Amino acid sequence: MDNTLKTNHFPKWIIVQAYKHDGLLHRQWSPAYLAEETDEYWALCSRASLVTESDGRRWMTKEHAVFILFKKKWMNVICMMKNDGLCYYVNIASPTLFDQGYLKYIDYDLDVKLFPDGNIKELDEQEFERHVLTYGYSVELTAAIRKSMKEVKELMAYQKFPFQKEEVERIFERFLNENRPFVITKKESL
Repeated sequence: MDNTLKTNHFPKWIIVQAYKHDGLLHRQWSPAYLAEETDEYWALCSRASLVTESDGRRWMTKEHAVFILFKKKWMNVICMMKNDGLCYYVNIASPTLFDQGYLKYIDYDLDVKLFPDGNIKELDEQEFERHVLTYGYSVELTAAIRKSMKEVKELMAYQKFPFQKEEVERIFERFLNENRPFVITKKESL
């Protein structure tokens, strides 16, 4: 599997797919723009996104967002630009891979939400416990998931990337700059 897009800057619009532990597709987002890639993550941006659930249900996100998909960390973060500030939604998930033109990861149920006012809410603990039994998560996998949850809370507490407003805004500004409408003036016309 090719795990990098650096050498090939095409395509810039990429679909993200989330799977469950059994390998079945869980959720897919309409293409988002690859605004930045480092050795550690891919940063995708969108003004809104069409989300398709495994049961075929579809819904639209309402806000601009920066989606940070880590290559080595067991998490990904959706930074949502709401009217009252940035809201971060963290999926505890496998490291993301670039495979057959898609960015893919396995969603391991646990989520954390950081609100603009600094409040933190842990989500889906019961779903996680149920899936530990249903999917037969190993002791090692369960430990990796719990370790990632702890790491997310530490990153939030110390406002480390991606929980840095200025960095998220910088990435989104890059997306806007690279997607400005093309306008031909009279001097430039053919």
